[in-house]
Amino acid sequence: MKRVGFLTSGGDCQSLNATMRGVAKTLYQKYSDVEIYGILEGYKGLIYGNYRKMKSSDFSGILTEGGTIIGTSRQPFKKMRDPDENGLDKVKAMKDNYKRWGLDCLVVLGGNGTHKTANMLSEEGLNVVTLPKTIDNDIWGTDMTFGFQSAVNIATNAIDCIHTTAASHGRVFIVEVMGHKVGWLTLHAGIAGGADIILLPEIPYDIKSVVKALEKRNKEGKRFSILAVAEGAISKEDAALSKKELKAKRKANLFPSISYQIGQEIQEKTGQEVRITVPGHTQRGGEPCPYDRVISSRLGAAAARLIIEEKYGYMVGLKDNEIVPVPLGEVAGRLKMVDPDSSIIKEAKGLGICFGD
Repeated sequence: MKRVGFLTSGGDCQSLNATMRGVAKTLYQKYSDVEIYGILEGYKGLIYGNYRKMKSSDFSGILTEGGTIIGTSRQPFKKMRDPDENGLDKVKAMKDNYKRWGLDCLVVLGGNGTHKTANMLSEEGLNVVTLPKTIDNDIWGTDMTFGFQSAVNIATNAIDCIHTTAASHGRVFIVEVMGHKVGWLTLHAGIAGGADIILLPEIPYDIKSVVKALEKRNKEGKRFSILAVAEGAISKEDAALSKKELKAKRKANLFPSISYQIGQEIQEKTGQEVRITVPGHTQRGGEPCPYDRVISSRLGAAAARLIIEEKYGYMVGLKDNEIVPVPLGEVAGRLKMVDPDSSIIKEAKGLGICFGD
């Protein structure tokens, strides 16, 4: 009997179910007596012992279904070793439940924080295999995360829809794209959507440069401009502050988000009308795009092979279009950032896109 636990943690995305399906279908092909435990609501379920036994039929018809059929939650890694409000040792509880259920392996689907906890559990002696999930595409060790391309499609569509209304009214539109620390989603959606200005967390902006780019467009007779702004975009002034100073400044800030601040500054300096659009959690929702369905199926099948071969302590990643195992110790705690000197940034600048630097 092979017993495997599935766990989805952190923010949801469009291809979690497709990836679990890939793991399950491959395991069912190999074993006649495999048992899959769906651990409910992420690490919370592993801590408090909440699960349900899955049937093969549970993985039928979910290739195109967004979200996660076993639920998810955010459990910050930095608090994992702190007792809960009732004094429960969370790490011990996770290890005890893993052993009590007789699991041979824990399959974890998640992003950066999720991988930190997964690596900790691996170091504590549990058999762990992980899969790279995030719309941010910021996990170290993989060229692509599942969920990213689906989110790019949605964010691009938002920018596409803004084009016609922006052109009709001759306005400046800001589309705020998800991404607190990393700007891959904004970068790809901005290029794909034909944004004139793209502001990323990795490239602190100067509002004067942004205004200059807008004024240049006006002089060229272009009636509208579109900015793709990551929610974690930061000015050069703020980037120079200490973490303590920045936290205090943001706490005192009355703007709902950075886009509203940028919008007001543009309006004051240029006199142009500015409108803000925030697609928000629509970027996580809906069905996965065909690209995500393919890599999710491949990643899932590869994760199952690691389980079959009893090779634990790895994340399965995509490198040069091949699926490869990546040691968890190399993944945990590392972000894959946009390099300001990378070819994609240089090529975007060659197209005339302003990054505010």
